[in-house]
Amino acid sequence: MKETHASPPLTPAVFHILFALATGDKHGYEIMKTVRHDSRGNVTMGNGTLYGSLKRMLADGQIEDAGDRANDDATRRKYYRLTNRGRDMLYAEMQRYLDTVEVINRYGVAPNLQTAGGLP
Repeated sequence: MKETHASPPLTPAVFHILFALATGDKHGYEIMKTVRHDSRGNVTMGNGTLYGSLKRMLADGQIEDAGDRANDDATRRKYYRLTNRGRDMLYAEMQRYLDTVEVINRYGVAPNLQTAGGLP
C-alpha cells in the first residue's frame, strides 16, 4: 500500500500531545490533564512518558519552548507550543484517521458503539 501522507504515523503519546497543543500553549501538567480528558481516560501518561516525549519532540522540531510563566499560585511553569512542522504532522495523522473512518464506513464494519457500551 502506498503511503501518501507527509510524515510517518505518530505514536499515541505524540499524537495526543500535539493534539493538546493545537488549541494553544500549555505546560506539562496541563497537557497531561488535556490528554486524559480528550481521551476519556483511555490515554494517561506519567511524567516519564510526557517529559521524555516532550524532549524528543523539541529535538525533532515538532514543538518549541513557549517560555516560562507564573500561574495564579506564583509557580513558574514551562510552556510548550506547536511549530509549523508539528501542526503539519498532526494534520497528516488526523487525515490518516479520517481516511480510516472512510474505509470503515465503506465496508460497513463499524461496531455499534451504542450497544457495545462505547458511548453513553
